[in-house]
Amino acid sequence: MLKINSHNEWDKLKEVIVGSAVGTHGVTTWPSPEPIPEWKQKRAAEIQASAHPQWLLDEIQEDLDGLAAALSDWGAKVLRPDVHDIRRRFSSPFWESTGNNSYNVRDLHLVVGNSVVESPSHVHSRFFEPYCLYAIWYEYFKQGFRWIAAPKPRLEVNPTQSYFRSEDERVLSDEDLRFMELTGGRIEELHRLLETEILFEAANTLRMGRDLLYLVSCSGNRLGAKWLQSVLGDEYRVHQVDNLYRSSHIDSTVLCLRPGLVVLNSKRANPSNCPPIFQGWEKIWFDDVAPTSESELQLQREVRDPLHRELTSMGFESNLGQMSSPWVGMNFLSLDTHTVVVDKRQTSLIRTLEQHKVTCIPVQMRHIYTQGGGIHCATLDTVREGVLEDYFTN
Repeated sequence: MLKINSHNEWDKLKEVIVGSAVGTHGVTTWPSPEPIPEWKQKRAAEIQASAHPQWLLDEIQEDLDGLAAALSDWGAKVLRPDVHDIRRRFSSPFWESTGNNSYNVRDLHLVVGNSVVESPSHVHSRFFEPYCLYAIWYEYFKQGFRWIAAPKPRLEVNPTQSYFRSEDERVLSDEDLRFMELTGGRIEELHRLLETEILFEAANTLRMGRDLLYLVSCSGNRLGAKWLQSVLGDEYRVHQVDNLYRSSHIDSTVLCLRPGLVVLNSKRANPSNCPPIFQGWEKIWFDDVAPTSESELQLQREVRDPLHRELTSMGFESNLGQMSSPWVGMNFLSLDTHTVVVDKRQTSLIRTLEQHKVTCIPVQMRHIYTQGGGIHCATLDTVREGVLEDYFTN
């Protein structure tokens, strides 16, 4: 293994972690210090198992293995998580939960040069998720890197707060309406994070050398950005942006292909709210993603949604009622400044990128919407060629 070194999203890829579907289970969080009645624990365990039949896990793993093979064939060294027993319940003084999966390895790990930052998620079930990469980090530690873990949040109270006084008063935006068209009538749940603890997921950030774009959203608050700036120091600039996208991670909204060229989700970004840092860059405005697949929508409607409602009625919180935004289909991984790996269903995106002289390597990813992430989410580049540069000052 080489020494950890990754400063941006586009330098030539040398080593990368690809996620896993092994052990995936539905989340059952008990948001109370009171003991869980035994019958509820038993029924919750049955629901967890039934939400992920073996055929589904096999297909998810097959696609992740295919992604890993494509990266390996291209010439990158591929590493995989060491998955612990996600089904086991764990607790804090304030709540209990189970884990979810080791699929989205980027979500909680930010590689900045020769540093790895373990981020503090607001999601109870993700509390111990970083452990799946510890075996990899200890191997890299033989070469030396700066390993930073954020303060663990207490999550004593629900840190989320709705953007709306009530859902009945919600005025649907153009983004909401298009979301519904692409998902068979579903609507995205939106909230913001309270500023009571340091909370953010690493996938809220976009790395561009000395500059990091940080999305203030339902998965990252301002305290998180302040803490990140404090640990990275004056060598880096953390830019907060809060007028692009109210929901989750930044990599379905802003993706950099190389210095001077950025892809922007035009259902969220426009010339008036585009981050000022991209002034002077060429912009690819795009939102023509493929609809959420009918097979995933059917699985959600017929299996996951009913199980989620049952868990909710029992007092549990769960991820089974959630699906990723259709724009997670924009999620790609750059192998160098002219090559990306992209979901093969996204034919319009492939055509658009090819018009800008970008070679696309298509791979199959059948379950990105129920698993909460696309190709960029399910990968974590640990080593790229290149050095720390400043792309925004003379």
